Amino acid sequence: MAERVAERAAADAGLTDVEFSSAGTISEEFDDPMDRRAAAVLEERGYRFHDHLARRITAAQLESADLVVAMEDSHVRSVLEMALDPSKVSLLTDFDPAAEPGSGVPDPWFGSDSGFYDTLAAIEAAMPGLLERIRDLQSTTP
Repeated sequence: MAERVAERAAADAGLTDVEFSSAGTISEEFDDPMDRRAAAVLEERGYRFHDHLARRITAAQLESADLVVAMEDSHVRSVLEMALDPSKVSLLTDFDPAAEPGSGVPDPWFGSDSGFYDTLAAIEAAMPGLLERIRDLQSTTP
């Protein structure tokens, strides 16, 4: 969900030369499509919702990324075990000044369908701060 929201937020803000890619820290759902509930919420809100298959993040992807954004603290820890530069790793909610520090995005997987709306709201709330960070990165990249 965050990848799709970030894509549109960046496009709406006129940010170019930025690529968003979603990957997990475990392989349980490898090659599975997006959760149908997540896709339904994204579609309802006008986001791109198709053509996604789950995959696990690799050390090479982490190395090549300018910024790695995790949804939960456990994801941060998993990524930091693989990341060569931990300064590139952030929790998405760290970009939302109204979020409780370290709170992470709510995981709706085991809850009701309505939890996907809460997840989307948390993701959307972090977008202005995330886009600001991307602009900062772009302005310092040679």
